[in-house]
Amino acid sequence: MELQKNYKTAIGMMSGTSVDGIDAVLVKIDNDFNFEIIDTHTLDYPKQIRENILAIANNNAATKDICNMDFVIGHLFADCANELVQKSGYKKEQIDFIASHGQTVFHIPQTIDTAGVKTASTMQIGNISVISELTGITTVGDFRSKDIAAGGQGAPLVPFADELIFKKDIPRAIQNIGGIGNVTVLSKACDIFAFDTGPGNMLIDYFCQKFYNQPYDKNGEIAAQGNVDERWLAELLKEPYYSQKPPKTTGRELFNEEYVQKILQTAPQNHKDIIATLTALSARTISDAYKNFVFPKTDIKQVVLGGGGVYNLTMKKFLKQYLGSGIELKTHSDFGIDDKFKEALAFAILGVCTIEKKFNNLPTCTGAKKRVIMGIVSY
Repeated sequence: MELQKNYKTAIGMMSGTSVDGIDAVLVKIDNDFNFEIIDTHTLDYPKQIRENILAIANNNAATKDICNMDFVIGHLFADCANELVQKSGYKKEQIDFIASHGQTVFHIPQTIDTAGVKTASTMQIGNISVISELTGITTVGDFRSKDIAAGGQGAPLVPFADELIFKKDIPRAIQNIGGIGNVTVLSKACDIFAFDTGPGNMLIDYFCQKFYNQPYDKNGEIAAQGNVDERWLAELLKEPYYSQKPPKTTGRELFNEEYVQKILQTAPQNHKDIIATLTALSARTISDAYKNFVFPKTDIKQVVLGGGGVYNLTMKKFLKQYLGSGIELKTHSDFGIDDKFKEALAFAILGVCTIEKKFNNLPTCTGAKKRVIMGIVSY
């Protein structure tokens, strides 16, 4: 798209709850938030790194492990950024900043009272001082903390970019299916709002690794060979999170090792039926979330899918089944955005606002008391 002379060249970086690696996008963003993606890059986490992150996320790590991994992940984010710059042919001097989401290892959206101090909290590792030092590029990070300090849940943050990218020309839901599923609702009939629908690929990935030594269910092929156990599905749907009203967020603090061991006790014997039922669970919780929390506010004509779940054909089949024929399913690629890199792009857009001292949270999505400028800068 045509760009004005006044623009920022940025690298947006993201690693999500699937903990598979780092996605990075090199992008030009002009003053009206029109963007042009120049190049993209992915750095997969080594097996030991992934295991260490999951140990922290499952509350099975010592303080020294968290301290060490904060800097280790910072090194990997810097490596990913440097590789992207080299791949693109750009010089570092041409890049205004890096915006890094980091790697979430724990997220506590509900308020905890500790000796009279009441607060929610969140932790993303991937030290931004390490990234800025090893790349030589100003780095923005720690986006979620300021929103939590302002009384929000620190999530979801991507809806800020969704509104700029997709507009409100028709009522649509932007549905990400990463480790966790989350939706942004864009409609002229209501203010923008967003929330986490529940597990996306997280539980499916866990059991694919456990039963088949595969990182995920490629194209939903394993699920396609199994049958949905309606009894187990009904039991899984009793999880209280699904009926909780937005704003709400979730992650590995709920859907963790302890949760997995609990649901395994009543799971079907057939491994393929387990994968099929968990795939149906992700689709069903998305559909139920729309019926309970979206449709009372606005009709939805279109659902735009993003994240790894886009490639799961069985998940898409279930979504069509549960949502019905009146809703059109699209993907980010239909809008010229690689499904894999949308969230990295979103953090580049959030980073522009940090650098330019503009508000970049949405209280209708996070529950914050006011609009704030999220992000900390390391020069």
